[in-house]
Amino acid sequence: MTIGVIGGSGIYEALPLENTRTESVSTPYGEPSDDITLGELGGKEVAFLPRHGTDHQHTPTDAEYRANIYALKSVGVDRVIATNAVGSLREDLPPQTLVVPDQIFDRTKHRTPTFFGDGMVVHMGFAQPYCPEMVAHLAESAREATDATTAENGTYVCIEGPQYSTKAESEFYREQGWDIIGMTAIPEAKLAREAELSYATVAGVTDYDVWKTDSEVTLEEVLENAEANQESINEVVEHAIRTMPEDFESHAWSALEGTINTPAESIPEETRERVELLAGEYLEE
Repeated sequence: MTIGVIGGSGIYEALPLENTRTESVSTPYGEPSDDITLGELGGKEVAFLPRHGTDHQHTPTDAEYRANIYALKSVGVDRVIATNAVGSLREDLPPQTLVVPDQIFDRTKHRTPTFFGDGMVVHMGFAQPYCPEMVAHLAESAREATDATTAENGTYVCIEGPQYSTKAESEFYREQGWDIIGMTAIPEAKLAREAELSYATVAGVTDYDVWKTDSEVTLEEVLENAEANQESINEVVEHAIRTMPEDFESHAWSALEGTINTPAESIPEETRERVELLAGEYLEE
């Protein structure tokens, strides 16, 4: 059991990992955003990867999502705790609230959402984009580990970025009844499902997006509230790792079963080699 953590450097710096080592991983999908740091916490093996790189050099669009998820899979990760900074679409979810969402609405435009293709068609179920078992565990950890206001469930609408929403877009998202808005849930969640990883996120609210007439989103505000959220998020992530049940089970671990539409013998050899880590057991002839 190895628990992956995807987030900013503030989480890594706060996690009291022991016996740490750094591993540089190359993947068929390019280089990950950064090296993976492996260590131990509470008797659990942990693998940390900064989504945007150590110096936050990758935008929400060009972050190396496929390479990141593949790299975590390659070092033995089978479950992932992600963290996100998000805007709030609800008055009752003010900045410095933590949210563990259970749904996503995809508004991205320029991102590759799959490991497959190139002669291999996979139709992956995604009705529950976050692993329900991990959502429940993170929500419980949020309630138990921090004094911050927390909310369970809700819809994360993922926009392309790196620009913030227009006012018209923000008001539209509110009219749909969606709850939080960010730029990094997709394609990360889709790729985690294709890699058969149990995946969920704890999101820290940094702003009210642009719908609120008396609130303007600025980078200064986002960074200030993100820093304020960091301690609470760190507490949740550490607690979630320490209390991860030994008998934890996830339906995501068999997500590829019955989803490959192309006969194994018809898949090009180059493609089969590239996806061996992800789908090899389903392509045995």
